[in-house]
Amino acid sequence: MSPESALKPSTASNGVHGVHLVPHSPIAYEEIKLHGDSHQSTYGRSDFSYNQRLRVQKVWQQRPACLRPIHGCVNGDKHLAETVVNVLTSLPFIALGFQAPRKNLNCKLYANSLIGVGIASSVYHASRGKLRRYLRWADYTMIATATVCLSRALRNENPKLLMAASAFFLPIQPLMVSAVHTGIMEVAFAKRAFQDPDLRMAHNMHKMSSLLGGALFVADDIFPETPFLHAGWHLAAAVGVSTCNKLLD
Repeated sequence: MSPESALKPSTASNGVHGVHLVPHSPIAYEEIKLHGDSHQSTYGRSDFSYNQRLRVQKVWQQRPACLRPIHGCVNGDKHLAETVVNVLTSLPFIALGFQAPRKNLNCKLYANSLIGVGIASSVYHASRGKLRRYLRWADYTMIATATVCLSRALRNENPKLLMAASAFFLPIQPLMVSAVHTGIMEVAFAKRAFQDPDLRMAHNMHKMSSLLGGALFVADDIFPETPFLHAGWHLAAAVGVSTCNKLLD
């Protein structure tokens, strides 16, 4: 029996009294209608979920640069002389780490983190090849660690939520962590200098070195072909760090 014959009403029963065959059962029609609505509803929900995912992905792809993980800058040290200068200008951070006060645990952590900054920077600038990308990340992460340790040494009452968020973002957003804790340090330095006249000279030097360092950092990114800009940033940052050590005396 073919499907077409199964759907057609049988003519053999047409003559039987009281028998009237309906070609389409209303029950079957209702079932088909209900199933059709179900499929439409399912497809509607699926399309809505897909569109929602597309919107979320689009927003995430358009997030600002500060929320993107760093990929590592590997454009520096274009010749041997620049490599040597960048390594030499990284060494002052090691010296500052040994000179930093170590009167409590937080101060010791900060002093050791400065030594780590100098070592990470030196190793990065001396490196070549694929490993350089990961060492650039280690360099940024070590700088962010030092800023966290400094703000903790200056303000032991930092909110626990802030410290937990800093620890979470430290390996993936070190530049953002550095910016937040550097801001905390700047506020603390300004307040202490306002209250203590002996710190005002150090604070003025800190402000000038910070402005110069920021300008050199931006210039190094905009003009990557200009040699020794990064080394200048090293020196300006080292001067700024040396003034911060006076806050811990």
